[in-house]
Amino acid sequence: MPSTSPQAAVSDVAPYDALLLYSFGGPDKPEDVVPFLRNVTAGKGIPDSRLEEVGEHYYGFGGKSPINEQNLALKAALEAEIAARGIDLPVVWGNRNWAPYTNDAIDELEAMGARRAVALVTSAYSSYSGCRQYREDLALTLDKRGQLGPDGSTGIQFDKVRSYFNHPGFVRANVDAVVEGFANLAEAGGDAAKARLVFVTHSIPDTMEAASGVGHATYSDQHRSVARLVAAAVSESLGHDVGWDLAFCSRSGPPSQPWLEPDVNDHLAALAADGTTDVVLSPIGFVSDHMEVAYDLDTEALATAKELGITAVRAGTVGTRAPFVQGLVDLLLERAALARGESVAEATVGDLPAFPSVTPPGCCLRRHEEPSGIPALCSEDMHQ
Repeated sequence: MPSTSPQAAVSDVAPYDALLLYSFGGPDKPEDVVPFLRNVTAGKGIPDSRLEEVGEHYYGFGGKSPINEQNLALKAALEAEIAARGIDLPVVWGNRNWAPYTNDAIDELEAMGARRAVALVTSAYSSYSGCRQYREDLALTLDKRGQLGPDGSTGIQFDKVRSYFNHPGFVRANVDAVVEGFANLAEAGGDAAKARLVFVTHSIPDTMEAASGVGHATYSDQHRSVARLVAAAVSESLGHDVGWDLAFCSRSGPPSQPWLEPDVNDHLAALAADGTTDVVLSPIGFVSDHMEVAYDLDTEALATAKELGITAVRAGTVGTRAPFVQGLVDLLLERAALARGESVAEATVGDLPAFPSVTPPGCCLRRHEEPSGIPALCSEDMHQ
C-alpha cells in the first residue's frame, strides 16, 4: 500500500491566493434544525411536519450536528500543514446548507482581496451530490451576486481539486482507521481473525448512480475500487485475508424510488443469518464523523448488530489523520501546477485513473434523462 508524504518544504500554489474548504454544513442548535433541513430539501415541497420527523436524528444529539466542529478541525489541520510547507495561503470555510454559507465565504474571500481560489470539497467521490451540486451552488451564488458571466467568468475565479477517493493519502488514512477498528474489535471481545469488514457509504438514487458514470466509473464502482485497496492492505497488515462487502445508509425519498442497496441494517441481518458473529464497520464514504455516521452507524447500525448477536465496532473516518491532510495539500499543489499549464503526474492508487479537475460536459448530473440546466463551475460546460 503506497504511502503519502509531504512535498518540498516550500511549494508554489500560484495562481491561487486562497483555498475554499467547501462543505455541506449542519445545525448548531435545536432551533436551527428545521431551517437547515429546509435548505437541504429546497424545491422538493417537503412540509415542515416531515422535516420535524427527520430532525429527530439531530434532536437526539442536542440539535447540533458534529460536522461544523469537524470542518473547523480540518481547516486548522490544513492551515498547519500548509504553513509547515512554507506556503502562504489562507483557508476560508463555507457550506452549501448552513452558516457560513457559500455567499459568506465569497464575502470573506473578497475582503482579503482574493482573485483566484481553489475549492476543496469535503466529499471524496464523484456524483451529483458530492461534486456537481457544489459547483452548481458556486455558480448560483455568484449569479445572485451579479458576478457570473455567460462564459463562466466571475469576480473571483474558482477552480476545484479533483475527486480524491483514489488518492494515496485518502486510502492510506482509511487503511489505518480500519486496522485500528480490528484492534478495537478484539478489545471488545470479538474475534478479529474471522470478522467481516463492511464498508458503508451514503446511498443515492439509482438514477444518480447511472448519471455519475459519464466519462468515468460510477459512484458505487469508485467505492468498490477503494474498498478492494483498503481490504487488501488491511489483510496484509493483519496477516490473514479479510472478507468485505459494501453497504449503504441514509437513504431518503419515496419508497417507490430505487436507491443503492443493501442498506447496512439489512446487510447485517443477512450476515447474521449466514453465521457471521463479528463485524467491523468502515464509513469509507465519509471524511468525518458527521450525522450520517453518528446516527446511522454509531446509533442505529450498532444497535442492529447487538440485537442480532453480532459483536461490532465502527472504524474511524479519515478526519484529520496525517496521511489524509498531507494528501489534500499534495492535491492542492497538483491542481496549482495544472492551472499553470505544467505536466503533472497525478497520484492515484488502484485500478481507476485520476478524475478530471475540470469536469467534462454533462458530468455528474442528477439523472441522465433530465439535464440540470443549472450552470456548474469548474467544468467544460462553463469553458473554465
